[in-house]
Amino acid sequence: MLAEIQPGTLIGHRYLINKLLGKGGFGRTYLVYDTQRFGEPCVVKEFVPPNTSERLLNKYRDLFEREAKVLYQINHPQIPKFLAWLTEQERLFIVQEYIDGQTYSQLLRDRLSQQKKPFSEAEVIPWLLELLQVLDYLHQLNIIHRDIAPDNVILSQKQSKPVLIDFGIVKQKVSEVWNADSENNQYSVMGSVVGKIGYSPPEQLRMGQCYPCSDLYALGVSAIVLMTGKMPNLLLDPSLKWQWRSYAKVGSQLSDILEKMIAENPLDRYQSAREVFDELQGYSHLLSGNSALNQSIQKVQNDRIGELEATKTRKTEENKLLEQDLPDIKTNIENTRGIDSGFLEFCQQELTSFVGPFASVLLKNTLNQFPQLTPRELVERLAVAIPHSERSQEFRNRAQNLLLKTEEPQAKTFSHDAVTSFPAANDPDFLQYCRKELVSFVGPFATVLIEDTISNNPNITPEQLVEVLVAKIPHKQRAEEFRNRVQSKYKG
Repeated sequence: MLAEIQPGTLIGHRYLINKLLGKGGFGRTYLVYDTQRFGEPCVVKEFVPPNTSERLLNKYRDLFEREAKVLYQINHPQIPKFLAWLTEQERLFIVQEYIDGQTYSQLLRDRLSQQKKPFSEAEVIPWLLELLQVLDYLHQLNIIHRDIAPDNVILSQKQSKPVLIDFGIVKQKVSEVWNADSENNQYSVMGSVVGKIGYSPPEQLRMGQCYPCSDLYALGVSAIVLMTGKMPNLLLDPSLKWQWRSYAKVGSQLSDILEKMIAENPLDRYQSAREVFDELQGYSHLLSGNSALNQSIQKVQNDRIGELEATKTRKTEENKLLEQDLPDIKTNIENTRGIDSGFLEFCQQELTSFVGPFASVLLKNTLNQFPQLTPRELVERLAVAIPHSERSQEFRNRAQNLLLKTEEPQAKTFSHDAVTSFPAANDPDFLQYCRKELVSFVGPFATVLIEDTISNNPNITPEQLVEVLVAKIPHKQRAEEFRNRVQSKYKG
């Protein structure tokens, strides 16, 4: 294990260590001062891999950089800003915005010691509404926090709002590398689990699998802990069933919402943060009797309206940029090999949905730098520039399927070594087979994944459906195994 970094040490030729803020199984967190920004305070998270042999170090660095790109795309006022990532010798660091405030674990301890009572229902409802909006933002980016608990939520003094910290994304990947290389792989699943016992749901702790509703489970448990003042282990009976209602003064409607959030079966929970948010907003009978709650919820609603207006304005600006840049991009067609204007326009539009207005710059620079690219080579160049691996694969799948239709209409392939002959995507037998196979990889959530994918993409092809499902399986080797099984079943 690498030694703790001492105060006064300069890392990255820029960040001066002030003090250790905390440490855990995956590393340490330091308060630092940015010497290139007039001593501005920042947080540096050092991830200490369990095995720092030279053989594994490159793997850690590659995954660390890839997942740092995921954090880089997050831009939300209630999530600390990602500032930089760096490696120094065998050490791995992420630099983030410093949030001045106390965690809700600290606030709860103070309340119990000073006021002898936990948080009230009137305080927790606005808290939930705030954090549900944060989760809705993250889940739309296909990012799952994995580690929600009161000690990972800070009440910001600057904003007077809860701020979500300490994402489990990088920790998950570092742990997966170590376990994938471990000689004794019987611990490979549990060893890669990120989360807190009591707060994290069963599918996460038992199988290392996470879905949007997994975050909702952890948020529900956190709310219950704040209102009861008791840790999760004291609220579970011997059969591991939640028994918390007698410890909190909570109305039946909020109790029912929380019970659904913490249901043991993922399919019995809300499937999106938006569902919970809308139901909490409908909790109107409290508003007339509690003016403080009314004001708090009204503030959350006004903030939401402001965010929607800002999103609408941003989308309008992105569309204007798209219209301005398309003519410039089309001028590059004469210098390309086999790329028609329709395909370039498709790439531009699809890429914008993944990386925003930066898409036009990325496409133009790629065409200028590599004027002889084939269409497939162009797709690969653009795909690797999309930070999130699942979104990168989704863009690749969409573009490649368009190429299959235009270049090889007779082909039924979506891999180099398997020729497949799929039935229609909505064929009951085909769907039943996919569901049966997917259950062995992601559990009962398989049905929801398939139904949601088809519902959101009614014109999806069988090949696209398989690739979308592949992207939902967390572990690469297991994802490839699912793909191979389906291919083998329908190999021509």
